[in-house]
Amino acid sequence: MRSRELVIGAICLVFGAGGGFFLANSLNRNQPANSDPVIASAPAGNSARVQLDGPQPDVSSTLAAAESDPKNFAAQMKAGDMYARISRFEQAVEFYKRGVLINPSKFEANVVLANALFDSQQFGEAAGYYRKALEIKPDEPDVRTDLAASLVEKPSPDYAAAISELENVRRGNPTHAASLYYLGIANLRKGDREKAATLLEDLKRLAPANPMVGKLQENIAAAATR
Repeated sequence: MRSRELVIGAICLVFGAGGGFFLANSLNRNQPANSDPVIASAPAGNSARVQLDGPQPDVSSTLAAAESDPKNFAAQMKAGDMYARISRFEQAVEFYKRGVLINPSKFEANVVLANALFDSQQFGEAAGYYRKALEIKPDEPDVRTDLAASLVEKPSPDYAAAISELENVRRGNPTHAASLYYLGIANLRKGDREKAATLLEDLKRLAPANPMVGKLQENIAAAATR
């Protein structure tokens, strides 16, 4: 009981007014968060941003509703959101999975579950839920880029599949900067620094002020010293 009270207290401190029904991706998920010099993936999209108007939900009652009624879709997703907001991603995954079981065809539910799995470094499973989301809405470039990022990050990376997904995004969305960034990273991870450098120049022309330009440049420079 004490542990539950501590979690509720932490959530109350972090959960700001006006929170959405589904947790939006962290600020600009298309910017990498990994500290490794040659990194590159964090979910890319601002997908799954669904806002509901109204006051801040009562944390204790939301968690109680989720625990007492596992078939309550809204309560499961709200509880998942609150855990994700304090970076308790494993708990967020638990509640989001309950929500997806209740409503498996809900695009946003699959995306936030995939995001939480990604953030808990369960990249292979994250890829599966990004794919499920894309079955529902195939023309979502952020989510497809997130899928590619998870394929790059999983323990046995699938660079060919990631590059294929990113090129798919680029064909339909030639100004989509995040997919270009991750395309550079995927090629760099694969060992093709020349291709990555070409993609860096493309990214500079497309979005010269985007922080991803500097990050890709840092990655390429770091790879050259290895």
